[in-house]
Amino acid sequence: MSQSPQLLLLPGLAADERMWRGVLPRMPQALRPVVATAHQDASLHAIEDFAARLLAQHAGPLVLAGASMGGMIAMEAARQAPERIAGLALLGTTARPETPDMRALREAAIELFEQGRLREVIEPNVALAFHPRNTADPALVQAYLDLVLDAGAAHLVRQNRAVIHRPDARLHLPHITCPVLVVCGAADQLTPPECSAEIAALVPHADHTVLADSGHMLTMEQPDAVNHLLVQWLARSGWI
Repeated sequence: MSQSPQLLLLPGLAADERMWRGVLPRMPQALRPVVATAHQDASLHAIEDFAARLLAQHAGPLVLAGASMGGMIAMEAARQAPERIAGLALLGTTARPETPDMRALREAAIELFEQGRLREVIEPNVALAFHPRNTADPALVQAYLDLVLDAGAAHLVRQNRAVIHRPDARLHLPHITCPVLVVCGAADQLTPPECSAEIAALVPHADHTVLADSGHMLTMEQPDAVNHLLVQWLARSGWI
């Protein structure tokens, strides 16, 4: 790829640019970093559709940094258009399809979302989203609650259904040839460290890091560490 790639930051389920607030300003401006918004389109209902819209919205070669559901979209974009993906940074995500147990939990949550009972699902989820130490940080917890509750019931239903029906990315990961960075929190309960280890094992020559004192919400819990890892990886890959 002779053209310099653009860096896209892909938020997770129900999230927006606030998920990357501690990261975006410190990304190299030469890569024209922006936060992707394809997953927010109410007309789209599948991970495959989110990835296709992302590719249509952003021309040229891309470096995709995806957190949680954003990582699922990034991996799918690499499957759909491998020639356009210059690099992948996959944070707190999984390549596996949905398990029966998680599907049952999501379906139960969807029922509550459709009844407008968002807080009954989201507030208990704080304990799963963060490292135990970080659940004691009221500003961090409030920022998370605001982020997810602001998404609203319709987005939560639509995106949870998309995640339920996500493709098995493990089938194409061994064919990825671009640089790949895999990062997870040591205390991640939603996409446990073995999920990231599996991705790193499937992708040839992937860089793999486990962050201590972090749960699932890496970019909010450990923005400085995420910044350092991303910038160092971008430099090693020759883009800055």
